[in-house]
Amino acid sequence: MGKKKAAASTPAVAALNSAGISHTTHPYEHDPRSDLGYGLEAAQAIGVPPEQVFKTLMVSVDGTLTVAIIPVNCTLDLKAVAHTVHGKKATMAPVDAAQRATGYVVGGISPLGQKTQHTTLLDASALNHDTVYVSGGRRGFDVGLRPQDLVAVTHAVTAPIALRTEHG
Repeated sequence: MGKKKAAASTPAVAALNSAGISHTTHPYEHDPRSDLGYGLEAAQAIGVPPEQVFKTLMVSVDGTLTVAIIPVNCTLDLKAVAHTVHGKKATMAPVDAAQRATGYVVGGISPLGQKTQHTTLLDASALNHDTVYVSGGRRGFDVGLRPQDLVAVTHAVTAPIALRTEHG
């Protein structure tokens, strides 16, 4: 019970609890020396395929911050993001802006429980899985939930916004 209580201290888990959404918590030891990157490290640590673990990226579309959630073994298709939200140009948001807007640090940015609600896009591939994993709001902590519940709680639009990479 102590583990669950500690996990509930993140705004992401509080948002899930508040919405009554069933989820699992997956703390792991984050290795700052790992060369895998946060998302691939999470997939390896919690023992699930990388295509089921999703990273949360902050994007600026025509100056408006937008959340993009894609598999950790993919890269973001900025043109698809702009197209999906009827914008002209999308760029990655500066790290400091992403951290300020979400209340989380890079490597622990969760799409859940952000300080401000942003337009949120979820890569359509999420719907191919019974469970997806996203950051629980800190480095070394993921939560698992049904992709439909992730869509519901974040008010996400699903669209093909990820570019598949060869090494995933």
